Amino acid sequence: MTDSVSPAPASEWLRAPILSGPALTLAPLTVAHAPDLHAGADEATVQFLSRGGPAHNTPEAWATYVEALNATPNRVNWAVLRGGVAVGRISFSEVRPADRWAEIGTMLLPAAQGAGVNPEANWLLMTRAFEELGAGRVHFKVDARNARSLRAVEKIGAVREGTLRGYQVRPDGYARDSVMFSVLRAEWPDVRARLLARLNPA
Repeated sequence: MTDSVSPAPASEWLRAPILSGPALTLAPLTVAHAPDLHAGADEATVQFLSRGGPAHNTPEAWATYVEALNATPNRVNWAVLRGGVAVGRISFSEVRPADRWAEIGTMLLPAAQGAGVNPEANWLLMTRAFEELGAGRVHFKVDARNARSLRAVEKIGAVREGTLRGYQVRPDGYARDSVMFSVLRAEWPDVRARLLARLNPA
């Protein structure tokens, strides 16, 4: 990575190229991935999804969810594929090319949690952000009640910035607090090394 990377055009920030790593492929998320998401999901999978998440764990509900994600402005979505099977999705939940930042949001199925999927998926997407798009910042917003996701983002090496109180009203009317984490461009080399060490512990 080099600090001389120029910001990519805004249209490039909104594109979802295929990204490949040692064990995973990130491919544009489509309704064709809904059956895999349904098959691997449980109630906890959908508990912390934001507005528009599937109300029920059915292929149809997941397809509707995927369609809603892909229709959201300034959002780019990938399916996380392991062995050709979707084990989750990862997104630029929002991109702001003019300000050179992207927000990353991840949803992994139970079988993919704690299995090295999260660090590899984030390494792939953060590499795109910093090294291809020229981002100056990547950030994460996590439901304050979601202890597993909070730990996962902390293990990435992101800096905890604070809590956005009552930030988002969920379908059940609950106004969730969101914990904000970030990685700045100057911090990316250390975070990158940390992620790669988790992919190659030897």
